[in-house]
Amino acid sequence: MSDGVPGSAVLGTPVVPTDGGPPDAASTPPAAPPRRRRRRLRLWLPLGVIAAYLVAGVIGPLVARYDPIATSVADRLLPPGSRMSDGGLALLGTDQVGRDLLPQIMQGARISLLVGAATLLLAGTVGAALGILCGYLGGAVDATLMRLADIQLAFPSILLAVFVAGVLGSSVTNVVLTLSITTWPIFARVARAQTLATRSRDFANAARTLGAGPWHVVRHCVLPAVASPLLVIATVQLGFVIVAEASLSFLSLGIPAGTPSWGTTIANGRDYLASAWWIATLPGLVLAVFVVCVGVLGDELRDRSDPNLSTR
Repeated sequence: MSDGVPGSAVLGTPVVPTDGGPPDAASTPPAAPPRRRRRRLRLWLPLGVIAAYLVAGVIGPLVARYDPIATSVADRLLPPGSRMSDGGLALLGTDQVGRDLLPQIMQGARISLLVGAATLLLAGTVGAALGILCGYLGGAVDATLMRLADIQLAFPSILLAVFVAGVLGSSVTNVVLTLSITTWPIFARVARAQTLATRSRDFANAARTLGAGPWHVVRHCVLPAVASPLLVIATVQLGFVIVAEASLSFLSLGIPAGTPSWGTTIANGRDYLASAWWIATLPGLVLAVFVVCVGVLGDELRDRSDPNLSTR
């Protein structure tokens, strides 16, 4: 210690600077990894857009009322941002009979979201019940229902929807029934697969060993395992259901003509693409943005529910 060297240096311990030098890197909190930030963006951005659509569909028609039989010759085919004859602002323009396009789109959002939610609720309930029944019982019930589901899945769903809608007629209830008929096999297959994987697990066998009946095992062991995959499938299928509803309305097989929907509004503007592009383009963009956001949200929820992907 006689050479003027600090004792801490001799012992090999680092000397902490006291002259206001840069702080130690270990003391600064680490920044979030870029992958984690992207995953947060993939979750919250679609949720925000979908929430905006829900608000527009619920509150919008109450603020900007839409009259399906009202006409105004002086306001025909006004471009977006024009002033109407009554002094109002046509933010998204007017259609071929002078109706404001913005209330039509907001009313269409309400109809599309209502049809999508009702279809998923009906198809999900029926499909999940049949899938759990087939997966738990097996035998002839499983073989019969799953072969029926396979045949229906092999047939193009949009053609089946057109056929059923042509037979039932145009109404909101018939559209929900039509889309439910074409969607239930997807929920049934997922519920059956999850039931087959769950009924032979140790906790299910332990419950049966202790005297639990089939309903107790299904309610306490199978349903919790089935709920998460079905929720992810419902989120993914929402976009497909709304596109199918718009397709049926575009073909005049879905929502009646007096009730505005995105498909009906797009169909009204197909003859005016050269002179009034906004009638068909703007509802199409609104539909495309919603479907993309629902698809991104469904992919993110699927990745988060997969243990092999969520731990990466």
